Amino acid sequence: MNYGLSTSLFAEERLNSHILDKILAAGLREFEIIAARQHLDYHDSNQVRDVQQWFGDHGASLHSLHAPLYTDFNWGRSGGLLISLAYLERRPRIASMDEIKRAIEIADLLPFRHLILHLGLPNEEYDLSKFDAAFTSIEHLNLFAKERGVQILLENIPSALSSPEHIQLFLNYTRLDLKVCFDTGHAHLAGGVQPAFQTLRDRIATVHIHDNHGEKDQHLLPFEGTIDWVQTFRDLRSADGQFPVLFELNGEQNEPNVLGRLHDVIVRLEAI
Repeated sequence: MNYGLSTSLFAEERLNSHILDKILAAGLREFEIIAARQHLDYHDSNQVRDVQQWFGDHGASLHSLHAPLYTDFNWGRSGGLLISLAYLERRPRIASMDEIKRAIEIADLLPFRHLILHLGLPNEEYDLSKFDAAFTSIEHLNLFAKERGVQILLENIPSALSSPEHIQLFLNYTRLDLKVCFDTGHAHLAGGVQPAFQTLRDRIATVHIHDNHGEKDQHLLPFEGTIDWVQTFRDLRSADGQFPVLFELNGEQNEPNVLGRLHDVIVRLEAI
């Protein structure tokens, strides 16, 4: 399998060549950048050009961009909008869509293949009317993304609205031709990795892997929580086609030498 890393590990730092160099030095060649403005300010064309230059200089490509979750620079603490395409109120839904479009636009300078998108908010209840709200926005965003060579992937997150079953229902209901980013840690919190994988396996285009103890979304290294990684990797290898496996780790854990420990984790995963 091809392994990569989400820059979520460094989300509190401004993205620069030093961070990208460290990821590359760890032997990871698939990159996902999280569009958090304190990390990658997609409104700032100068920073986007700097990042694009690093990718050009190193012959690397950007696999995916994770859509923004807030509009401000500190996870909503300064009053920024919590982004959701499933708001029933039109004004915050349009504002959310416009912010995501700003992030997609960086593909004109920094090409990337996939946009990782949440259907709604964490811990959000299922409501069919929210499907209608999200459909209107995602249909528009999908056309906007395709014009820039970007494919939208819906990610399962810990919420009833965005559970694997309801993502599948949403795609069947709307007939949107979209694939998914399968998140192992989120699946573990919502009924288990194996049933979630079986629900979404035919739509998987990329995978986020991280671990937890089944109670909190901890974004730990594999084998540090309670996910059955032997069964999980056997499932992933059984799927048709090959997709990148991206570690999505939490920088707030302040764990030492995470990138150095990733090598041993990959060796254990490859041995399955």
